[in-house]
Amino acid sequence: MKYIHAIIFLMTHDLTELKKYWEVELIKGKEFRWRRLFRRLKERHFNGDSNFVFLWRLANEMFKNGTQRQKNAAKRINNKLKAKYNTEIQLGAKIGAGLNIVHPMAIEITAKVDIGENFTCLQFVTIGLQHYPLMIKMGNNVTVGCNSVVLGGEINIGNNVYIGAMSFVNKDLPDNCVVYTKKTNEIIIKDNC
Repeated sequence: MKYIHAIIFLMTHDLTELKKYWEVELIKGKEFRWRRLFRRLKERHFNGDSNFVFLWRLANEMFKNGTQRQKNAAKRINNKLKAKYNTEIQLGAKIGAGLNIVHPMAIEITAKVDIGENFTCLQFVTIGLQHYPLMIKMGNNVTVGCNSVVLGGEINIGNNVYIGAMSFVNKDLPDNCVVYTKKTNEIIIKDNC
């Protein structure tokens, strides 16, 4: 039943923004045509990562612009994605074109984000808030490495930022920087364990 509401949404709403997302993320910059999109979705080497992005974009647009039934269907689609990939990008999140989820595994992104274009996210990432009225803002060309956490109140991350693996970010980051949390690989061996 949820796919009937998705088809009705696709037939009755302005899809300009959704087509722009799919053109950049799935068709890889070629002019959008439905035939190209469906051919891309049918390709044998088309992986689940892109499938996740395709379905999440559809559900997010339905949630933001659809009727109440379409919003409910969007929630069901997102719940299926959450169950299959153990990943939740909450509906209502604002993420620019060029979303790249490299391995959709154990990723949590709050709806209170405003992320620019060409955002890349690896597995086991959490982007969230401590207090809900605030928002996390990220610029264009941001990459968040695996096992990283961006958490706190109002955080502004600039353009062209790379957040290294296993990093914890809870404050603003300027443009054009690489950030990582310094780790010590200290091994302590206790006698008589």
